[in-house]
Amino acid sequence: MSKPTDLQHDLERSLPAIASISTSFSQSQGFSPYCYFSPEKRKAISDVRRTFCLFVTFDLLFISLLWIIELNTKDGIQKNLENEIIKYSFKTSFFDIFVLAFFRFFVLLLAYAIVKLRHWWVIAVTTLVSSAFLIVKVILSELLTKGAFGYLLPIVSFVIAWLETWFLDFKVLTQEAEEERWYLAAQAVASRSPLLYPRALSEGQFYSPPESFAGSDNESDEEGAGRNALTAQEKEYVRQGKEAMEVVDQILAQEENWKFEKNNASDFGDVVYTFEIPFHGKTFILKAFLQCSAETVYQEVILQPEKMILWNRTVAACQILQRVEDNTIVSYDVAAGAAGGVISPRDFVNVRRIERRRDRYISSGISTTHSLKPPLSKYVRGENGPGGFVVLKCPSNPRVCTFIWILNTDLK
Repeated sequence: MSKPTDLQHDLERSLPAIASISTSFSQSQGFSPYCYFSPEKRKAISDVRRTFCLFVTFDLLFISLLWIIELNTKDGIQKNLENEIIKYSFKTSFFDIFVLAFFRFFVLLLAYAIVKLRHWWVIAVTTLVSSAFLIVKVILSELLTKGAFGYLLPIVSFVIAWLETWFLDFKVLTQEAEEERWYLAAQAVASRSPLLYPRALSEGQFYSPPESFAGSDNESDEEGAGRNALTAQEKEYVRQGKEAMEVVDQILAQEENWKFEKNNASDFGDVVYTFEIPFHGKTFILKAFLQCSAETVYQEVILQPEKMILWNRTVAACQILQRVEDNTIVSYDVAAGAAGGVISPRDFVNVRRIERRRDRYISSGISTTHSLKPPLSKYVRGENGPGGFVVLKCPSNPRVCTFIWILNTDLK
């Protein structure tokens, strides 16, 4: 697996995610309530399922058209209809192939459009019946002696039946399962407290780390003042977070050296860059303009990483494992699988450092280890290099901001 190619594909899959942040925040100060409705309540039938039903209808119409063309040869439609229906013969008639297409049409629309089943067993039956019948008919019949249509109708019917199976299994059921996962994730987030830290705050408030100043000599002394002394492991987490923050600052300071990769300016204004970091390799950078305040993005995205599952389709779960001190947390993330399960899910344990500055908000992170989340057999443990989120304030318009996503990941 090529790391740069996979990372770019992963980041490109997330381009609409940035747009979704902008759209939802520009409409309200939180996430749209749309996310909290079950898939069944959003629409009577999903877009992808409606497309499947149209394809099933196309199957019947296309087979019917081919059969009508075949009937309209030599002796005319009326004579050929009499020969193929009234004087039906398994060896010479195409009528049963039309009936087979109608059988698929009726059963599949009944199951997936009317009853709205979310299982593959019905289409497995129709495909099995269609395949078995067509194979037997080709072997025992004399259709191959009737010219091109003797080959065309059985082949087209066989191929379309399997295309319907592929479309339902890899598109319809997969996408609807993902929408269901989104709904359950939204319900889980809604049922949990939105606070990063287990302390009571007034409704609508979030804890914010104290404003930080890059390069402050007494930063480490003042940080966590009044709190219990940090353990050796917690000090290591703080050190890792600060190192990741230093790398992020260096990346931001060298913006003129970022290499342009692609943009999506016609839709959302997102731009993807790459940048080579010594000892860490190629890093991908997504820069986007958001029509919402920097404070809103800071509160919803940076201070509440668990909500990432609501706007980033590549993330299946995000959990805060430990609050180390005011600016440092340890989180556990699970990246969803892709390509219908061909690419297996990955999980990551990251240390995150959050800083508020006069002109920006920054959440930097890097992979670490934690006793609560050892490697699991069902996930491939990935590793994140220095990266994170940066929200730049707009001096001239506080209602807009610039969002920068820095991604350096080894998917293993």
